[in-house]
Amino acid sequence: MDGSHLRAELLYCSQDEQPLPISNTLELPVAVGGDDQCWEFKQHHVYRTHPYFIDYHYQQSAGQPDVTLVAQLSYDRLQMLEALAEHWEGPMSLALFLTDSEAQLFIHFALHSPVISRRKNIGFHIVYKLQYNTGLYPVNYLRNVALKNVNTAYVFLSDIDFLPSYGINEYLQSLLANDQASQKNAFVVPAFETLRYRLDFPADRANLLDMLDNGLLYT
Repeated sequence: MDGSHLRAELLYCSQDEQPLPISNTLELPVAVGGDDQCWEFKQHHVYRTHPYFIDYHYQQSAGQPDVTLVAQLSYDRLQMLEALAEHWEGPMSLALFLTDSEAQLFIHFALHSPVISRRKNIGFHIVYKLQYNTGLYPVNYLRNVALKNVNTAYVFLSDIDFLPSYGINEYLQSLLANDQASQKNAFVVPAFETLRYRLDFPADRANLLDMLDNGLLYT
């Protein structure tokens, strides 16, 4: 669910009011909107978007169905990318919500990361933050940008903090190759969480159940 929509409902913001005119070229003052708590929800924001921000190349093997992992993130979650790339070897389509300066820092990170720099099947799509600070995180727009730039018939819609099991991309490919998705089925992947900052990833189902029994993981 879009948290911005929830906040608008809690503030009893009407969706019927017309938006105020905004210049996309000027830095708006902090006091814009006055005392109107609903002001930011009434605006129609237009985001600059740069698909495939860095080098991308992916070609699906003939007759082999594949799955693209789809996620969105902001600059403060950038540290998740290397771990995600190690867990998912298949194609990814990621939308990043960044300022212009953060986009330049991201280039440096991507080109110098030993994990990210070797991958060409990850599409990074930059959605630039507005010049004025609205405080909104356009999660729906980011997700749609990532989905629009998928090059496979199937997607794995994920949260950026979610690390899939090693080899799950190949496992999903085997399911698709066996026509188990011919009736447009949705595969539900169980998710587990931990309160520990560092934790050895479970190697198999038996290891996972053992960690659940010992309270290291939660459902």
